[in-house]
Amino acid sequence: MNFIDVQNEFMAHIRQPELNKKPDDIQDRRMAVYRDLFFNNINGFISSGFPVLKTLYTEQQWLALIRMFFSEHDCSSPYFLDIAGEFINYLSSNYQTQSYDPAFMLELAHYEWIELDVAIAKSDIKEMSLSSNELTSTPLFLSSIARNLSYQFPVQTISVDFCPQEASPTPHYFVVYRDENDDVQFLATNAMTALLLSIIDNQAGVLFDEVCNLVLKQAPQFSLEQIEQGALSTLSAMCERGIIVTKNQN
Repeated sequence: MNFIDVQNEFMAHIRQPELNKKPDDIQDRRMAVYRDLFFNNINGFISSGFPVLKTLYTEQQWLALIRMFFSEHDCSSPYFLDIAGEFINYLSSNYQTQSYDPAFMLELAHYEWIELDVAIAKSDIKEMSLSSNELTSTPLFLSSIARNLSYQFPVQTISVDFCPQEASPTPHYFVVYRDENDDVQFLATNAMTALLLSIIDNQAGVLFDEVCNLVLKQAPQFSLEQIEQGALSTLSAMCERGIIVTKNQN
């Protein structure tokens, strides 16, 4: 057996010891150290990254969930900071939901993960702050350290004492961003703000007039003048928080 085969046999046993035998030349007490070390590290990172989600499970259920992730998911990144994101990828792709999983499981997990995502996101060095009087004449961008989000469940209020069984009649909108002190902030928004930010995010470098005209197409019940007034007020507030920026074009 070559070295690659030995490595694969070793890792297969670490991930699923009940299905894969350990390498013959390693004592079980030594393998137990590795089995516990790897699994406990993964469990520790996920438990600390998703504290609210964890409280909604019994210890046995939570450990079973972590074991499924550990056994079934092939991480694309070797970095510990990316484990939480890999957990989200697993829940949204290969995970088979269990009868005891809450209906909002994925949304709550994403809401908890996004704080870490924004905290470690790299800033775009070309981004520049924008004043309100520059807003109508400068290409607009959503900051690289801001996220425009919507959820069907009120994820911000979920706890052991509040577990909604059905989605809300209307979405819940948020912007999560890193402020000038590098602290992560959560800002509740509304459908119109989310639409404005979505247009700017999807059409990076768009101008204010173009944004307003695109909004008009989706909200024809408003006049262009009403949309311009509302957009100017909303986006000015977003500029003050550093959520909307422009870029150095040089």
